[in-house]
Amino acid sequence: MTKTLLAVLAHPDDESFGLGGTLAFYASKGYNVYYVCATRGEAGTVDEVYLKDFKDVAEMRTAELMRAAQELGLKDVFFLGYRDSGMPGMDANQHPDAQINAPIEEVAQRVVKYIRSLKPDVVLTFDPIGGYKHPDHIHIHKATVLAFANSDNASFYPEAGDPFKPQALYFQIFPKGLLKIAVRLMPLFGKDPTKFGRNGDINMKELAEVSFPIHVRLDVRSAVEAKRKASECHASQGGMQMRRGLMGFITKIFGEKEDYMQAYPPVGKIFQRKYDLFEVL
Repeated sequence: MTKTLLAVLAHPDDESFGLGGTLAFYASKGYNVYYVCATRGEAGTVDEVYLKDFKDVAEMRTAELMRAAQELGLKDVFFLGYRDSGMPGMDANQHPDAQINAPIEEVAQRVVKYIRSLKPDVVLTFDPIGGYKHPDHIHIHKATVLAFANSDNASFYPEAGDPFKPQALYFQIFPKGLLKIAVRLMPLFGKDPTKFGRNGDINMKELAEVSFPIHVRLDVRSAVEAKRKASECHASQGGMQMRRGLMGFITKIFGEKEDYMQAYPPVGKIFQRKYDLFEVL
């Protein structure tokens, strides 16, 4: 039987920038790989040049995502129907449809519908701090954890279908070693590690101090080209530069790997690192 992988994330581009190598790697092996996206990236900063053929940011970023999905080999993409909440302090935080304004249980109910219908062996989502503390990332992390925990609970949103329990849940994590190296090197290139990103709203120095265990280290070298092409589909979000500059240099030097913390099944105090997300099955 063909194995199935489901990634549950927040925005168009999350599927490519973070764990694109993983999705492309398993898709290339013939696995069914799906993406559930909570929003359409409405709050993303976009230069006018990218909007000329679209009615708004949501339509444009959705189009970018669908092109990226083809490059990654995804079987299908689904949307939860929420609006991008933006980073803390943005006006988008206050929008009534913003993802962060929806109750966690409501979002979990929407996620569990896809878990029960797609029946994935493995589910992926963000780590507890959402990778870089984006409110939507943290919110969808919590909702996915709740949905996973209740996916085989017949009394939890019974309208979503028959109970089904995936065999594993993983959180994608940024390798702290790479972050610490980047924090040290960035000042040498005239960059402030506390103001990283397109809008300078990511504090890499702070992120480098938060550590999660690495239970699975996946070698994605064979999928690097697919990840690059998928990332470039998100040109409005800087995807053309993802493999360039300082961070691209660091990634190339220290390896093409994507790391995961195993949330389920529970990991004991003594564990041996794995190199395949499906090894637990």
